[in-house]
Amino acid sequence: MIRAAGATPGPARFVARWDLDKTYLRTDFDTLRDLLRTAIERPDQKRTVPGAAALLRELGRTGVEIHILSGSPTQLRSRIEEKLRLDGARWASLTLKPNLENLLRLRFRALRGQLGYKLPALLLRRCEMQSQRDDAGELVHEALLGDDAEADAFVYSLYADVCAGLVAPDVLRRVMRAGDAYDDTIGDAVRFAGYVDKGAVVERILIHLERQSAPSDFAVYGSRVVPFYNYLQAAFVLHEDGRLPARSVLRVAQDLAYAHNFDGGALARSYADLARRGHVSGAGVPALAIAYRELVSERGAAGASRVGAMIDALDRSAGELTTAAPIARPAIDYERLASSHNPRGKPRRQRASG
Repeated sequence: MIRAAGATPGPARFVARWDLDKTYLRTDFDTLRDLLRTAIERPDQKRTVPGAAALLRELGRTGVEIHILSGSPTQLRSRIEEKLRLDGARWASLTLKPNLENLLRLRFRALRGQLGYKLPALLLRRCEMQSQRDDAGELVHEALLGDDAEADAFVYSLYADVCAGLVAPDVLRRVMRAGDAYDDTIGDAVRFAGYVDKGAVVERILIHLERQSAPSDFAVYGSRVVPFYNYLQAAFVLHEDGRLPARSVLRVAQDLAYAHNFDGGALARSYADLARRGHVSGAGVPALAIAYRELVSERGAAGASRVGAMIDALDRSAGELTTAAPIARPAIDYERLASSHNPRGKPRRQRASG
């Protein structure tokens, strides 16, 4: 289904698959002390990445089907579910990692490994959908949200290309073997892949730059992968893809302005950064301006003045923006990348000041 830029999503089904730690929750797990602190935190003590809850709520509000896939252990399910409820989130499934089982089976590589856990889980969730096609017979499309602290860009891109039928079973086996996956998880991934209706189902892969990685680090995966610094940027991209209404984008902007003290200039610069990298073109700006005028006509529009400053800046610059680059899906040498796909342990870039 072709959608105009910035159009309100139609009735076709759409799925958003979210990672949790460092994508949605500000979770520290680099040391044993971090893991223990995370395990005993009350749901109300868990910190959400600014704007993430607002975007998750807005996607749910528009009828997007939310599936959460996390490396957090299954023992944290009740705490995570309570945290999501506190944030007003709605989700269709929550998949957590069986780390206790891995430990009891002495599967130590699986405790931190992501490829052998996430790829079979993603494929299984795709297979478990009531139907992989919508009422019109079209394949149900997806957006995937992750971060740069683990292997999300690699795993998500591999998943997308497996679903598209671009990765042969023998190649998939070699890639997972190179990524230190266990034989049974390799077998699961190949088997589940065989049940997937093949097609270009993954529209966007959105990667939260929690570690402040350079966006250019992800160029190997093509422009389908969009690294972002804050969740307003993710909302802008989904809006211009026709998957998120303008009013929802403004609610995310309001959340950052009111709850996290972003000023209008910072909000506008978020768009300008995406435009400079070729991920947005300005096509959705008119719809945002109309939605803003509706917003300020209501009483108690929190953060409206800062959002207004953002809209004014976007209006002024819209004519200077160039057309966004078409989504590129280059041939990716997954076998070459498999041995270095996980960035954990690499030094964190110093965060930019100001």
